[in-house]
Amino acid sequence: MKLGEKILFGLVGLLVVITVVSFFSLESIRHKSDKPLYPVLTHYEFTAEGERGYGIYQQNGCYACHHAVGSGTSMGVGLDGLGSKHDLNYFVNFLKNPEKTYGARTLDHGAPPKDAAYVSELPEADLHAMAVFLSELKSDQGSSSSFEPPQGQSSFIDAMVEMWTPAGWKAQFTDIRDWMKNNSKEGQHDAKH
Repeated sequence: MKLGEKILFGLVGLLVVITVVSFFSLESIRHKSDKPLYPVLTHYEFTAEGERGYGIYQQNGCYACHHAVGSGTSMGVGLDGLGSKHDLNYFVNFLKNPEKTYGARTLDHGAPPKDAAYVSELPEADLHAMAVFLSELKSDQGSSSSFEPPQGQSSFIDAMVEMWTPAGWKAQFTDIRDWMKNNSKEGQHDAKH
């Protein structure tokens, strides 16, 4: 072996060792602590029908494309937190007629021969149970699947808004954080009077 090859293999080997040591260090920290490494900002409390919908989701292998309730893949839209974005009627309509409800073509949902075309052909009761399941996947304020931004001020968000928004933006649009702050003060004021 030439000197360059020895150096290259040595560096790759060192990188592998560092990766393995880092992985086991983080795993040991995670197992020793009751507190999660990252905050969990999505949650669910299934009703009986939501639980049945979750069973239908699992039986039909929806997790092969979607991630929900801590398992599945990210090939399709992540489902955790969607219940905070849409109501039950939206999900019922989407499952029956996805492209009409979504307002655009979808990759796998819709008319055959799409892979998930079978979903719209499920019995009405099963579609409703799945819609309930989806509507019960909630997210906390500030999570990536929530309409509401994080509470309080964020120097990072402030810097990004300042850096990337055009000069006339503030005159034309209202920052949702300012709007929420003003509306929550009005709500508190109305509650006092």
